[in-house]
Amino acid sequence: MKPETDLAGQRVFVVEDESLVMMLLEDSLVDAGCEIAGMASRVDDALEKAAALSYDVAVLDVNLNGRQTFEVARCIAERGIPYVFATGYGPASLLADFHHVPILQKPFQQQDLETALRQALAAQGERNEPTPPGELPATQTCSLA
Repeated sequence: MKPETDLAGQRVFVVEDESLVMMLLEDSLVDAGCEIAGMASRVDDALEKAAALSYDVAVLDVNLNGRQTFEVARCIAERGIPYVFATGYGPASLLADFHHVPILQKPFQQQDLETALRQALAAQGERNEPTPPGELPATQTCSLA
């Protein structure tokens, strides 16, 4: 069975504060054929990189050292880039406006990560409509506070 979205070559931005989980994500992403576009373990660093890096999809830990990453998620969404939340707390840990975002439930297996990434990329593909001829697409930037 062919996957709905090919992960090979996808550039992934990873936001995670636990070093062992970060290493597991990195290894799992490489095993899936993805490239690591960048990593962050603090919210301020994640915001800067979310705005500046070039990547196709992101994996965000919901809680970084006691700080939630919803501001980072909004920044990524402003750029039109899909993302996945990684959490050990389940959907109840998300704000209502993020309930559409795929969740990677910790602890996770390789297949769980790949499925969540495919869901995010497929949903993004459904939302992207072609720009009408003669019109330029809107520039997406993050507003850093």
